[in-house]
Amino acid sequence: MREKRQELVRLCRVVVDRSPWELAFAVVVSVWSLVWVVGQASGGPSPLEVLPVRWAGLPTGWLDATRGWFDGRTGFLAVAAGLLWAMTSARRQASALFGWLAVMAAAEDVGYVAVRWALVTLVAYLVVMGLVSITGRRAFVADRIAVIPRDVARAGATAAALSAVVPLVAPGLALARLVGPYVTRPPRRRAGTPIVRVPSAERTHQADTAGEVLKPVPAQRGPR
Repeated sequence: MREKRQELVRLCRVVVDRSPWELAFAVVVSVWSLVWVVGQASGGPSPLEVLPVRWAGLPTGWLDATRGWFDGRTGFLAVAAGLLWAMTSARRQASALFGWLAVMAAAEDVGYVAVRWALVTLVAYLVVMGLVSITGRRAFVADRIAVIPRDVARAGATAAALSAVVPLVAPGLALARLVGPYVTRPPRRRAGTPIVRVPSAERTHQADTAGEVLKPVPAQRGPR
């Protein structure tokens, strides 16, 4: 259980470990995708319909023209989105963002089923890589590249997790800023500083056998 919590904390840190421009881009995609996903419970609007264009009183002619252009042209992008999610890693998280943009572009053509197609593509790719890795389960990585099942499973789990949490980036950052001033954090230890353990004053020397108490031996003085 402790290892799962540590892994969850590590993934949360990885999600926000981005450059400022990429983090701002992630927040925009997060808000857009989250509003679209939540909106499926009430009428199932398209990704362009959830944009606050009509609410702000802006012209909507370009919006209708864009939706008309997407119709019948962008359904294949759901497969591309699954592949973009599959190539996501801790150092390359931008592919998860572009994957969600590709899903929403495909949804303008085929609807919310684009998410299902993207997930099927992701799972199919991971299954193929898992089957390929069976041949390298006993490989010794020394002077050649190998596909190892354990590493494939770890990379696939990381890609799926980092892609799935994209809609939660914006609310997660907002929640962290909200509760941040009220959270007490332990002091940070500088890198390279050893941890000094101070023995308790009540602790006595442990005996070699149970129940035996060792008495301190007085220091012997040598001849003067």
